[in-house]
Amino acid sequence: MPIKHRLPKENKSLTGRAVSLRPPGARIESIELTQFTDLGLAEPILRAIKAEGYTKPTPIQAEAIPTLLTGRDLVGIAQTGTGKTAAFVLPLLSRLAANPGRPEKKSARILILAPTRELAAQIAESVRVYGSQMKLTTTIVVGGVKPGGQVRSLARGVDVLVATPGRLLDHMDTGAVTLRTTEAVVLDEADQMMDMGFLPAIRKVMKALPTRRQTLLFSATMPKEIRALASDFLHEPAEVSVTPVSKPAERIEQAVYFVKGDSKPRLLAEVLSGDDMDRAIVFTRTKHGADKVVRHLANEGLYAEAIHGNKSQNQRIRALDAFKSGKAPILVATDIAARGIDVDGVSHVVNFDMPNLPESYVHRIGRTARAGRSGIALSFVGNDERAYLRDIEKLIKRKIDTLETPDESMALDLSLPEEPGPHSKQSRGRGQGGGRRQGQQPRGQTHSRGRTGGGGAGGKGPRKGPGKPGASSTRGEGNGQRSAAANAQGQKRRSKPKKSWSPVS
Repeated sequence: MPIKHRLPKENKSLTGRAVSLRPPGARIESIELTQFTDLGLAEPILRAIKAEGYTKPTPIQAEAIPTLLTGRDLVGIAQTGTGKTAAFVLPLLSRLAANPGRPEKKSARILILAPTRELAAQIAESVRVYGSQMKLTTTIVVGGVKPGGQVRSLARGVDVLVATPGRLLDHMDTGAVTLRTTEAVVLDEADQMMDMGFLPAIRKVMKALPTRRQTLLFSATMPKEIRALASDFLHEPAEVSVTPVSKPAERIEQAVYFVKGDSKPRLLAEVLSGDDMDRAIVFTRTKHGADKVVRHLANEGLYAEAIHGNKSQNQRIRALDAFKSGKAPILVATDIAARGIDVDGVSHVVNFDMPNLPESYVHRIGRTARAGRSGIALSFVGNDERAYLRDIEKLIKRKIDTLETPDESMALDLSLPEEPGPHSKQSRGRGQGGGRRQGQQPRGQTHSRGRTGGGGAGGKGPRKGPGKPGASSTRGEGNGQRSAAANAQGQKRRSKPKKSWSPVS
């Protein structure tokens, strides 16, 4: 199937339908969207929304905002790219506008927890934009940077604190911040924080909050662990569900190439050299693989930047800024960026390596087709990744179209027996990582009781862009230091002859 190339202009008046679930299992009712002016937001917030050119809320905004303005707890289920950040930022800022007052020293009136520093930066930017008509103080507390500046900001007290759990606990332990007067707390991307092993840190943070507070929990999926979290921390919450995670945005055209592993770099360069490519995000399975792709593209005359867990905070910010500005039209990232990178105009998402978790596929391709645009998602499927593709198609309930490779020599012979994937059961016990039990990390990302080495905000390292070795060590943030056994194993592997461009770098 030919892929359409030209993408329509952005439409800032997003329309659609939303569904409301109250209580869970109740009959689904659909509502028509309204105007922001009808939702009951404070006047300074409406002025800021108007200045940004928005008039109509997205489905989750239309459902969540009126409920949150009543002060009720809420569970929001929505996939990436549906506008859920504004769904909780707008009513919380409206709350502050209606009840002005200076925060106490070393305290925060509103606390927003995010799993990665890139997502935290995006949320903080939304707070800045939508609070532009207010006198508002906002601070980001994440790992990967020296804590001194954060401590100084917290000393004065802040209206909105956006934090990753690990670094927040560090500041709580040293007395740099207290949560005893916090009025509302948001757990954003709660399912991802569970995957990254943040539950002990979250429980400690929640225990330090006042009993009387408003609690918001947003997640792309609602597994039983999130249900348990909601029952532990929320009081009679409303629930809003919009577009399940298993359904990628309808404006994304998806296709796969069955390609030999050593031909992936050549195919990638050809795809990214096309006239239709405006801005692309390429996903790899490993940090080393991301750097390798960047070097290969440079040899082909294509400028790309990398974001992953071995990048420092400043490196990651510079990489994302270059991508946003168009200086670097290609961003190569690990799954740390599958959620959190919100950049307009991403025309292509390329899965250079297939994700071993099908939900990650949905989050990856959600980096395109944002803000009313269309997008293209291409996946390179090697012989050891065919099972991953089947899992993805099962999740999204559709068959993804297959494209022919530009050169027949690149094509994978599908008559060959499948090789076991790098996270398959057959690989267990051989240093490849045999899939993940709950709470475990993908290969190369480890956490020890919530404490890890720096390089990733909130636990997975770089993920969206507001990256290199040597970042400071913080609890629960970034990629952990490898054990002595892992280092020894790595040395042993390095002593073997290098293969040229295997699917798993």
